Amino acid sequence: MIFFSELPALLGGSILQVSQDAGITLLTLDSRKAIPGKGTLFFAIRGDRHDGHAYLAELYQRGIRQFVVEQPVVVQAFPEANIIQVPSAVDSLQRLAAHHRAKFSVPVIGITGSNGKTIIKEWLFQMLSKYLSIVKNPGSYNSQVGVPLSVWQMQAHHQLGIFEAGISRPGEMEKLAGIIRPTIGVFSTIGPAHDEGFASMTDKIQEKLLLFKDVSVIVYCKDHEAIHTAIAPLNKTLFTWGRSADVDILVVPSEQGGYAVSYRGQIGELRLPFADHASVENCFHCVAVMVWMGYSLHQVQEAINSLRVVPMRLELKEGINHCQLIDDTYNNDLGGLEISLQFLAHQHQRTRKRVILSDILESGLAEATLAEQVSDLLAKHQIRQFIGVGPMFQAYQQLFPPGSLFYTSTGEFLERFDTTTLYEEIILVKGARPFQFERIVNQLQRKVHGTVMEVDLGALVHNLNFFRARLQPMTKIMVMVKAFAYGSGSNEVANMLQYHKVDYLGVAYADEGVELRRNNITLPIMVMNPSDESFATLLAYNLEPEIYSFRILAALLKFLNNKPCRIHLKLDTGMRRLGFEGSELDELIAILRANPQLTVATIFSHLAGADEHEHDDFSHAQAGKFKTWATTVADAIGQKPVLHILNSPGILRLPELQLDMVRLGIGLYGIDPTAEGTQGLRPVATLKTIISQLKHIRAGESIGYGRRGRATADMTLATIAIGYADGFSRAFSRGVGKVLIRGQRAPVIGNVCMDMTMVDVTGIDAREGDEVILFGGELSIQDVAKSINTIPYEILTNTRERIKRIFVAEGI
Repeated sequence: MIFFSELPALLGGSILQVSQDAGITLLTLDSRKAIPGKGTLFFAIRGDRHDGHAYLAELYQRGIRQFVVEQPVVVQAFPEANIIQVPSAVDSLQRLAAHHRAKFSVPVIGITGSNGKTIIKEWLFQMLSKYLSIVKNPGSYNSQVGVPLSVWQMQAHHQLGIFEAGISRPGEMEKLAGIIRPTIGVFSTIGPAHDEGFASMTDKIQEKLLLFKDVSVIVYCKDHEAIHTAIAPLNKTLFTWGRSADVDILVVPSEQGGYAVSYRGQIGELRLPFADHASVENCFHCVAVMVWMGYSLHQVQEAINSLRVVPMRLELKEGINHCQLIDDTYNNDLGGLEISLQFLAHQHQRTRKRVILSDILESGLAEATLAEQVSDLLAKHQIRQFIGVGPMFQAYQQLFPPGSLFYTSTGEFLERFDTTTLYEEIILVKGARPFQFERIVNQLQRKVHGTVMEVDLGALVHNLNFFRARLQPMTKIMVMVKAFAYGSGSNEVANMLQYHKVDYLGVAYADEGVELRRNNITLPIMVMNPSDESFATLLAYNLEPEIYSFRILAALLKFLNNKPCRIHLKLDTGMRRLGFEGSELDELIAILRANPQLTVATIFSHLAGADEHEHDDFSHAQAGKFKTWATTVADAIGQKPVLHILNSPGILRLPELQLDMVRLGIGLYGIDPTAEGTQGLRPVATLKTIISQLKHIRAGESIGYGRRGRATADMTLATIAIGYADGFSRAFSRGVGKVLIRGQRAPVIGNVCMDMTMVDVTGIDAREGDEVILFGGELSIQDVAKSINTIPYEILTNTRERIKRIFVAEGI
């Protein structure tokens, strides 16, 4: 531990006062986040907009007792404080962190480049934390003050450090290099960010390379010519990956949808849970680091399976005129614009795409350069429908696609833009805070109902990866999106699953598959309940029927009239619901052999008790029977269908039965599918409504239809905008159901009505228009279901489609 009395020798400067020498445990610059305590050292930094010296008295009152300042202070005002004055608080912070870093000899990965630094750092942490105790930058703390605060976290128990470093002008990287002192260097990409601070791209690369002055190896993608040209002459060990032959790790897309990887004569295949170029490149930087560190490709694949998304917040909302909105009104910068455009590119629910964008503020670029870079990004992502808001876009209209519209302000847009020109589009709305683009979203968002289902797509992806992490590398995954994706919205959920490269989708009926196809879902789709009337539709939309009986098989063959078709055979091994029996296999095989136009895509069965330990023997017996029967069929017809028997609870509880593919259903939506309880899943859906009206009811008055509600004392009553027509069951009537208002539970009074429900808010500071949570957050859907003796499946699937879905994308 470093004591305050040691600071003059470490930092220079002069002691203004020492009340009582104390050890330093925590460094802080932000007065809002400073944690009181004798071990906290506050650095008062003078900036262009904020001056830390203005908060000294407040911090002292809150219990902070050690300060680094840049200007004299009246020490009598801080009688118990230790205060040192230095020429530069930032320099002192960096010197203190560098001194701390010098105490440790553990390996440290240093990451620099223009794009992807934070994601590479976070993914490396996720991939390696299974094996090592790791310290890293929190968030994107990669600046001149963020890096020293990050390195200060390093402790004796850590076995690896992972730190990213960002710079905006010459002279900065050398300082960060002295603090991080990396032993392994990773150079991500090079791009236009902060170009204004450097004479050329080459100068910027050379400045960034100062981070790697003392590393033992530099890891990078050799496909980036400018980076390779700068790194190759260095007297360093280089470890490269790329798509050309002259690399250490050769990466080639495979026909199976993964990537063939060759390294020192070893050949393997890696499957990634995403398809976009940026994510693939970021992931292979991580792969290269792991391979350099000695991990096998099998371990690398396991690590990839565990990857979680790095958070960013976008909201996907229903818009007017059959449009959809991507609400990204949180901020606006070039890096964030690139991410948002990638997200837009992977939305296939609508073919026509439009961007409404505000001027980008405080970029540091000349306006002409900034406008040109925005234009290039739009062209790269093939955006032809553009609306620019702000004087910069007005001034450089000629750089943007023909037909683009421009407005000087948000107010002018709201006044002049003709919303009837929008139809069946997906629209990215992205604006800097001062432009108040939430007003644009409010105008373009569809308003049909006071009740909404908020679907967290980030949580959905987390759950997908939670299950993926439990699969063997080559095990495929089918995701069930039947019943409107368990109430969450089939099209949006399916689009996200397609983006994250699941292998199959499952629906209950043909019309569900048709809807997905009409919304540009190209994944293979299995239809679980085909009917004779749906066969033409199945073929027209490339949907694949489940065949479970001789009757449905004969009807299909008659319709096909020797035309080819992919089918899925279901075997009944003990569920006693649908499927062929063991005694029927000979006849089934004879029919299949006589009809080679049928391709058996998969053979599957369903476990009856995968969620409970007491049925494990029965589950294994089912699986044994299934493997024998399925192998018999496959061998007899000379095909190699994919075999699958596990559902959501089976994936978690019976991993030894994974076979070729698994079927993920309710678990994807954050519902624990096991009886024992599973930690780590995130709830996907939150059902919300509002208080329409408040009333004050006197004791003895009756409430609602049939006068089933009764005020036993004076009461405050809230009428909320949801009823059984929305899926809020009448079983919640008369006190059974509870809703959450301002963090407190309010019981249902009387009977649930068709479109409204009354709840008791006595003692709650409730107001008309307040948010009401029906399930989600602190009111779990499991508890809600239990209150009416049902299961979460029923609660989710009963939520009517008339309820507007809002899709929140955290980190996808």
